Amino acid sequence: MLVRTFASAVTGIDAVTVTIEVNVSRGVQFFLVGLPDIAVKESHQRIESALRALNYHWPGKQVVINMAPADIRKEGSAYDLPLALGILAADEKVSKEDIESFVLMGELSLDGSLQPVRGVLPIALRAREEGFKGVIVPVKNGREAAVVDGLVVYGMENLGEVVDFFNGSRKFNPVKVDLLELFANEANKYDVDFSDVRGQENVKRALEVAAAGGHNVIMIGPPGAGKTMLAKRLPTIIPPLTLEEALETTRIHSVAGKIDHHTALMTKRPFRSPHHTISDVALVGGGTFPQPGEISLGHNGVLFLDELPEFKRTVLEVMRQPLEDRVITISRAKSSVEYPASFMLVASMNPCPCGFHNHPEKECSCSPGMIQKYLNRISGPLLDRIDIHIEVVPVNYDKLTDSGKVEHSSDVRDRVIRARAIQAKRFEMVKGVYSNSQMSSSMQRKYCQLDESGGRLLKTAMDIRGLSARAYDRILKVARTIADLGDSENITAEHISEAINYRNLDRQGWAG
Repeated sequence: MLVRTFASAVTGIDAVTVTIEVNVSRGVQFFLVGLPDIAVKESHQRIESALRALNYHWPGKQVVINMAPADIRKEGSAYDLPLALGILAADEKVSKEDIESFVLMGELSLDGSLQPVRGVLPIALRAREEGFKGVIVPVKNGREAAVVDGLVVYGMENLGEVVDFFNGSRKFNPVKVDLLELFANEANKYDVDFSDVRGQENVKRALEVAAAGGHNVIMIGPPGAGKTMLAKRLPTIIPPLTLEEALETTRIHSVAGKIDHHTALMTKRPFRSPHHTISDVALVGGGTFPQPGEISLGHNGVLFLDELPEFKRTVLEVMRQPLEDRVITISRAKSSVEYPASFMLVASMNPCPCGFHNHPEKECSCSPGMIQKYLNRISGPLLDRIDIHIEVVPVNYDKLTDSGKVEHSSDVRDRVIRARAIQAKRFEMVKGVYSNSQMSSSMQRKYCQLDESGGRLLKTAMDIRGLSARAYDRILKVARTIADLGDSENITAEHISEAINYRNLDRQGWAG
């Protein structure tokens, strides 16, 4: 008897429907074809044990299973459930009346219980696109799949419940998730806040500008000045995720297996902080079977690289293309996958090997040559993609113990949201541009025009400080964002002046 069940294979952050054809006929052999990997082939033993635990038996006949399309490699243990249901239905132990209306995914334990799997959200989205009635997944994946509207989702504890569901011997309630309530309760809940940081008002202002325009930032200062503390609070002032952004972010983390099983949808912007020993592949993604890297896990959020010069040069250089294109393509001999990588890069570093160059109180023990060599670990092309360079100086005792009123993240975020709204209206007719940091040269000429005094100020700064043409572009973009924060249609000399001050760490003059 021939029966079809349906599952999904995840490629990149998208899913492809897999048709599992099971035929039980006379004979004693078992065949599993359709490009399965070792984990799929091992399902034979897991399924047989799970069936025995439920007082069923493996058919004493020839079982032939085909997983189509046969040119897509089937990986992992998530196919256990559709394979088991197909075998039971073909052996007439399960009613096949509704079995083709659902996409089934789940790993079987030897006792028949269902274990969670990766990539459930893209699988559910694909099932809705292709008109399936619903999906059946392990109970721990139920809330993740239920965020997809227009799809019936059942979270099951074990294979026995799935058998009872299709035989109609038990009733089960579908999993429900209220997205509006979820966003209202969770979107702006953070354990940290800008009010935790005492002093550093100039750095807070720089981070506000960065958040408003989507600019990349590098903070440079001695150990203990507060660079990491400030970076961790940057997501609290970025506008909350939209539903579309939340779904896309959740898809990436779902494919990577980074979703908490109690979480239906990621409602907070991700903050990724990889260690400086990270490899190229771990940062950008890849592997034998490509997986998202840290830059994709930071999509729609912040990627924080602490102690930037300590990262391997090759690791830093692979970020140059994703920073520009906001997408990373991983190519292999037989396939190519694309992951989104639109993140804000926030980096921090010491000014020199000992950490005390330009310190107001402590003396630096490094020679000018050592300082320059240390700074040269960061290439010019990478530094050029960072709009804001800000110096972080230590906070004195009086500011640390000051009990005066400090601005909260919510107050800063309100200003950032207003500035982002101005940019959204400005770029509404331009595809793929959402913030000032993404402006092209032609767009700069249109939206970053200077008056006479602003032009003179910028010319003087370039002559005195030896700024490059690349720095000129960055200053204009940052000045446009500062003007948006001030609700100013035109860029004035005041905006240019502040933007110039965010280029204090250009290489000329910094190392002495």
